[in-house]
Amino acid sequence: MCKILLSIKPEYVEKIFNNIKRYEYRRILAKNNVDLIVVYCTYPVKKIVGELKIKSVVRKSPVALWKLTHQNAGISKKWFHKYFSGKSIAYAYEIEPVKKYKIPKDLNDFGISFPPQSFMYI
Repeated sequence: MCKILLSIKPEYVEKIFNNIKRYEYRRILAKNNVDLIVVYCTYPVKKIVGELKIKSVVRKSPVALWKLTHQNAGISKKWFHKYFSGKSIAYAYEIEPVKKYKIPKDLNDFGISFPPQSFMYI
């Protein structure tokens, strides 16, 4: 099993665990096949808050990706297109919440001293 720690903004973390946002969009994918995402909720929370199962990885043009995923995007079309501006390929992890921690954990609980800018293998 391959796991990554992914930094996600609090507003999107909430949408993920409320099953509104079922895709996590990325400009770059991890090179290894990832099974599980450990979620680091960024400022002001700054804690590891749960885990997500990756159901699939979608690679498409930004237009095709939006068309396929928009109903479960959890973000606006405007934000999506701004994020992928200039990119010919867009990526999305199709996700489902596995576990939301009752008590959020510190990075050092995982032997990590700083949060990843995007992601890191753990």
